[in-house]
Amino acid sequence: MNDLILKTARLIQEARHVVALTGAGISVESGIPPFRGPGGLWEKFDPMEVGHIQSFLRDPEKVWRLLISEMRNVLAAARPNPAHLGLARLEAMGLLKTVITQNVDGLHQMAGNRDVIEFHGNFAWLQCLDCGQRVKTVDVNLDHMPPRCPCGGIYRPECVFFGEMIPPEELDRSQIAASSCDLMLVVGCSAVVQPAAYMPII
Repeated sequence: MNDLILKTARLIQEARHVVALTGAGISVESGIPPFRGPGGLWEKFDPMEVGHIQSFLRDPEKVWRLLISEMRNVLAAARPNPAHLGLARLEAMGLLKTVITQNVDGLHQMAGNRDVIEFHGNFAWLQCLDCGQRVKTVDVNLDHMPPRCPCGGIYRPECVFFGEMIPPEELDRSQIAASSCDLMLVVGCSAVVQPAAYMPII
């Protein structure tokens, strides 16, 4: 293991442009369960029942009660762990240019990373389906489900549901970052879910 750490340190030091690709595994130590695998959210819920945009539009109250309100509580308690802090330190040292993340927890920004591409959006903000108003997730009252905007519209998290496209700007930025780098650190990511899995290949 020490040899691998030293080799990685040398590669980072010698590289001209380092990019990190992160997935759910980097945030497990912060108390956020992954979606897939043992202990993952999809063991508790059917992803097509609560994670698909059509499910949300058909029955937003059910999706809010089963998935989103639980996620809000977990994410509100989470703090960056040494892996997040390490990537932020690499950026502060001028060694890491960009983080591409599949996570919606905002922990990279909380740790101090400034250039973060969020493939699947961010759970820190909600948006009204009717008027588009944005509000911080922690500021929304969950006494009545689903939570509603003052205009009467339903709030949805600013993250990508199944059945939705990756935001084109984030996809473009991640492809540019991947094609510009000469070293990519893959951290807490199985690199099997497309299109994120294609970034190391680029």
